Amino acid sequence: VPGTTPASAPYASTTGGFDGWGGPPPIPTFEASGSTYLTLISGGEHMRRNIAARIGVWSTHHRKTAVLGWLLFVVLATGIGGATGMVEMTNAENGAGESARAEQILLDAGLDKPAGELVMVSAPAAGDWKPAAQALATAVRETGETQNIVPAVPSKDGKDALITFEMKGDAATSPDRVQPVLDAVAAVGDDHPDVEIHQFGEASAGKWLGDLLAEDFKKAEFTAIPLALGILVVAFGAIVAALLPVGLALTACMAAFGLLSIASHQLHLFQTTYSVMFLMGFAVGVDYCLFYLRRERDERAAGRDAETALRIAAATSGRAVLVSGLTVMVAMGGMFLSGLLLFKGFALATIIVVLIAMLGSVTVLPALLSWLGDRVDAGRIPLLNRRAKHGTTGSGRITGRLLGPVLTRPRTFAVAAVVLLLALAAPALGMKTESLGLEKQFGSDSQLSIAYNRITDSFPGGPAPALVVVTAPDITAPEVAKSLGGFEDVTVHRDKNVAEIEIPLPGGTADLTELRERTLPAAFDGTGAKTHVTGETAGSVDFNDQLRRGIVPVFAFITAVTFLLMLFCFRSYVIAVTSIVLNLLSVAASYGVMTAVFQHGWGASLIGSEGVGAIEAWMPLFVLVVLFGLSMDYHVFVVSRIREARGGGLDNRSAIETGLRRTAGAVTGAAAIMVAVFAVFGTLSMQDMQQMGVGLAVAVLLDATVVRMVLLPSVMLLLGERNWRTPRGLSRLPSLEHEEPAEPVRDTVRV
Repeated sequence: VPGTTPASAPYASTTGGFDGWGGPPPIPTFEASGSTYLTLISGGEHMRRNIAARIGVWSTHHRKTAVLGWLLFVVLATGIGGATGMVEMTNAENGAGESARAEQILLDAGLDKPAGELVMVSAPAAGDWKPAAQALATAVRETGETQNIVPAVPSKDGKDALITFEMKGDAATSPDRVQPVLDAVAAVGDDHPDVEIHQFGEASAGKWLGDLLAEDFKKAEFTAIPLALGILVVAFGAIVAALLPVGLALTACMAAFGLLSIASHQLHLFQTTYSVMFLMGFAVGVDYCLFYLRRERDERAAGRDAETALRIAAATSGRAVLVSGLTVMVAMGGMFLSGLLLFKGFALATIIVVLIAMLGSVTVLPALLSWLGDRVDAGRIPLLNRRAKHGTTGSGRITGRLLGPVLTRPRTFAVAAVVLLLALAAPALGMKTESLGLEKQFGSDSQLSIAYNRITDSFPGGPAPALVVVTAPDITAPEVAKSLGGFEDVTVHRDKNVAEIEIPLPGGTADLTELRERTLPAAFDGTGAKTHVTGETAGSVDFNDQLRRGIVPVFAFITAVTFLLMLFCFRSYVIAVTSIVLNLLSVAASYGVMTAVFQHGWGASLIGSEGVGAIEAWMPLFVLVVLFGLSMDYHVFVVSRIREARGGGLDNRSAIETGLRRTAGAVTGAAAIMVAVFAVFGTLSMQDMQQMGVGLAVAVLLDATVVRMVLLPSVMLLLGERNWRTPRGLSRLPSLEHEEPAEPVRDTVRV
């Protein structure tokens, strides 16, 4: 047949490829129709069995059902979720170890305390605070939202006074009802300009934090969406084509928010869970649609009709989306092994949003593309559209120029890449983790930090004392009563057989250790009573201890899943092990950058942050799990194309070059969107969000450049045919293909 490639050519395959000199060989297009055409170009029976292909074909034939069904699902999920609301975790659920047991004892005994508030009045001279303090007590009482108001207690120097009171009602809902109290305190401050007034407490801090998170979330939305849209416009050269991924990603996030709110009634959530969901859902949702839409446009540019192009995109990129989504969800499932409800919530949120984004990409997107037809190129930007339609975005050419030296001197570039990644990872050797306090989390100049520090300075141990929960068969027994009498601030609940002791901890962790290991055992020795210490300091210590215990099972789970997935995909121990090593290098480099920027402060001012001397305690584990899931996407996508070219007859070097060139555009666009979205979170107010955004952005950037463009090809070239050896017995493993090739074609012949 004219235009076919001779079998003796370097690349002899009807799936297309490079001829070893950088240009595509002439490949035939078979003009046929329906399933015959699809069979001839793409493996026939295998593609028809592909679940992604079947879903895509169904969607194109039932466009109205697919689109309206999606919209109905989004509206219902959002509406029901909004009506039910999110349930936040309690202190007992958020904690771990001894402090969590103490909180649970109080909760089970019905002793959950109301939200406490502290208001400090500071005057230039001793006693000058009295008029303002009296006015404050009256003002907060008149709001009708407070109870148990304690008269002002002076500080040692007499210049400060502390007023304490409690919010009426449930502590969990107190931030929603504290605004009248805040207004009353502010009004007293306006009436007494000669004094300073600072307020801190569970309700006021919760209100302040909730408002801050809402503002940050809005900032993330309004910044990330235009950035992603701009990148997609460059990638596709048309406004409508760029809007499709953004629209689907946003609706997926909306539906996920609703479903997560419903699920939170069974698995309670932390405040920042929605932010994590949007971060992952929007980035992943846009990427999945980008892969799908790009493949469809490539097939159309190759001269195929709209229906066939959609079928090929469904069977190839649609299956890639399914494999990638399942990979991310399984990896995130590893966080359920951490033993902490915080991570279980993060895992659930990510699994829900990735599942919805994945399903939307393989159902609604093909229906929309079928309905739009050529109108998907509406809003063309002439130069960008012309380059995108003809595949001349430059990614392939740039990749080719970069790969030349890498494949010529693979050992040199492999060593250089490893040295670079290890150099970036080096600061992580001194990484210090802790649950960041207010000043480190929000900055020393934030309203909350200033109030907390001023109150703590004048009344040490006031805002965050240790709370010792004492239980005994008989809390009124003489020996127990004698032990309790050795402490000052004691509350005994006789009918519950529970006592509470509040003890200031001006020395922080050191005082906590002394209290737990020496003071309490000595005080209650031989009484039969049990003591459990909780509070801010104790909770932080116990949380970190549980994190350290949870890292091993989580790490073992995700590495095992990665290894098995690679084994199923490529039937090669070498590729499976290589993928894990490359992922670990990316994660290590990300850890190093986070440590350098946020612990040591190197370059932190460039992103409007500051070095706080530590990394948020939950961050390393979270980043590890997320990056293993996301890196697998790029790795399988690239290596699948390399294997495709190798199976088509190319030698190892040519196959590596071919696979990387053909995936360059998709990987570059997807990585650019993820880096942009993650980087937006690096500019938010909370330190943990900044660390998460910068850590993920750096890791994805390194993974898509240094690892995939330099280290992966050089290592695969050095390993040679060992990449593709299938050990005896592995051929019987179930197949898990990532993408079925159907390359653009040039010449048209009739058969």
